[in-house]
Amino acid sequence: MSFLAAGAGASAFGAASPDKHIRFYSADFFNLKNGTQPARIHEHIRNGMLPALKRALGGPALVMEALVAPHMPQVAVFIGGKTFEDLWNINTRVGADGEYRKAQTAWEQGDEPAYESLNSMILGATRYSPELAVDKEPRKTPRIFELRVYHSPTWRQLAALHERVAGPEIQIFHRSGILPVLYTSTVVGPNMPNLTYLIPFDSLDAREKAWAKFGADPEWIKVRKESIDKHGQISSIMQISLYRAMAYSPAG
Repeated sequence: MSFLAAGAGASAFGAASPDKHIRFYSADFFNLKNGTQPARIHEHIRNGMLPALKRALGGPALVMEALVAPHMPQVAVFIGGKTFEDLWNINTRVGADGEYRKAQTAWEQGDEPAYESLNSMILGATRYSPELAVDKEPRKTPRIFELRVYHSPTWRQLAALHERVAGPEIQIFHRSGILPVLYTSTVVGPNMPNLTYLIPFDSLDAREKAWAKFGADPEWIKVRKESIDKHGQISSIMQISLYRAMAYSPAG
């Protein structure tokens, strides 16, 4: 199997500064069908993929299942790396892992295929992004994660979007209870150029309250109007998906 998409490049508007540990993320979305596939893929990720990734890369990994997404059932896996080369070379490293090869063979056995299709992206962390981190202790209740993708018509408009988010918007986020674990732009994948970010919430109710507070914030209303007056509509399409972290996920 492929852990990530192939390609090369860097985030157009500033990868994380050199002192940042995680600069790139792979994002794999496994599209499944109801039947044996969901249980099989969770067993494989928990007992095969994650141990192999830890041996080969050692970076953070987040495993989630879709609550609301374009395809369901779906499992999403985010993997962090220090460099693009870390992610580029992960297939070679994992492919040489004998324990992983056994796990992959077991996963692919059966009358049904292991999954229906796989969509992959490589994301470059923005210079204002925090890092996805592995939990020190397992969470009692896995969190809800909201994945937001903002597609901009041009790179110029994406630069304006990054400028707005990194400036006043992120402060409004924080006081509203919206605390993304990463901000990125797609390096390899669909809907470029874009801003892609991932937000954890303790519950769906907490999510609704946070976004309601954000939308009613007087400064946000002012900032948004000023942004549109200066740059026009800098985000033309917004995609939102909701996931729940798996209890076995290292980050969650």
